Amino acid sequence: MNAARGAALGALVLAVAVVAVLLLRGDGGNTYKLRFENAGQLVKDDDVQVGGRRIGSIRKIALTDNNQAEITITVQEPYAPLHEGTSALIRATSLSGIANRYIALTPGPNSNRKLPDGATLGTDKTTSIVDLDQLFNTFDPKTRAALQQFIQGNATWYDGKGVQANAATRYFNPALSASRRLVNEVVTDQQTLNAFLRNAARTTNALASRRVDLANLVSNANTTAGAIAAENASFNQALALLPGTLRKANTTFVNLRATLDDLDVLVAASKPATKDLARFLSQLRPLIQEARPTIADLNTLVHRSGPNNDLTDLLAKAPSLEKAAKPSFAHSIEALEKATPVLKFLRPYTPDLVGWLRDFGVGSANYDANGHFARISPMFNAYSFNQNTSQLTPIPPSQRLAGLQTNQLRRCPGAASQAPVDGSAPYRDSDGTLDCDPSLVPPGP
Repeated sequence: MNAARGAALGALVLAVAVVAVLLLRGDGGNTYKLRFENAGQLVKDDDVQVGGRRIGSIRKIALTDNNQAEITITVQEPYAPLHEGTSALIRATSLSGIANRYIALTPGPNSNRKLPDGATLGTDKTTSIVDLDQLFNTFDPKTRAALQQFIQGNATWYDGKGVQANAATRYFNPALSASRRLVNEVVTDQQTLNAFLRNAARTTNALASRRVDLANLVSNANTTAGAIAAENASFNQALALLPGTLRKANTTFVNLRATLDDLDVLVAASKPATKDLARFLSQLRPLIQEARPTIADLNTLVHRSGPNNDLTDLLAKAPSLEKAAKPSFAHSIEALEKATPVLKFLRPYTPDLVGWLRDFGVGSANYDANGHFARISPMFNAYSFNQNTSQLTPIPPSQRLAGLQTNQLRRCPGAASQAPVDGSAPYRDSDGTLDCDPSLVPPGP
């Protein structure tokens, strides 16, 4: 009996020793130290997870000299050893608990250098958890009051409707199952999720910095919606007319399609010219700036306040002026047409007229004791010159005027003096319509 008791006592001592060895030895793996800004309500033996799977536990929690939390963890194989690039984040399994925190690791790539046993990850590789109280502490009193009203409103909403709410919870299972799968897919890639959350935080901060503009936007949108609602009758009428308008526009759009095809050819042909359009417009800009005063004066000229003082008023009276001027213009045209032959006849005599005025001015400028050299007296052709004998023969008085008419009135241009050697005078037109006699020349060589 004593031997049986001794064997049982020995087996018990052996079992206690084995348990003590296991407890004292730990569960193996590598040990690492993680530095956090705060411990986030972690406790000893909390999980260390990767992708929702336990790979180790927390062995020790200590406070550093600079008031940071130093968490000692063990990581079991095959996840140990860790590699450079590993990051750690404190998470909570739910919002309803307190000591339900764990550390989520994001291992670095296996191609990176292995971290030695006992290595420390600094605060640049770790992220503390944000507690719900910290979130509530960021709310101002007005927001907190609104949140309380929201919670009280939910309580009022569910008051007396417990049976309906319980019936609705039956449908939560499929939704929660699908949500769980969605969450598992989301948390699988921790780095992408962290980047998304950081970017969302930056976006929220940016929106918060422009809260005044957002408030104005909401206020203006409310005003716009009110104005639209005030015109609901007009909108109803417009919506009633819209189908007919769209049917009529359909034909226009179909025809526009062919027009656009033709327009493509025009655009393609215009491309070579448009490459210099920017330079042309840059050079045109100074001209437009300098032309502003001119355009302003032109605007004043075209339209000025008041009656009968601008170009518009003048153009308004142009029709009555046209009616009055039309007969005068017709008579003027007729007079010019009839004066054309006269002017055509007188035009070749222009040098004779100019020469007469010149010589008359020279002759009448000088004077002697009897007055100016040039004196006007009526003279008639009293003699005729004989070319053969070079003598003057008296003309009877009755024939002197006839000689004036025949020998002087039909001279050609340039025949007032002896003909030059080159034969340029007297002048004869090419068509022979000039009414003159080229044989009427002054007497003498």
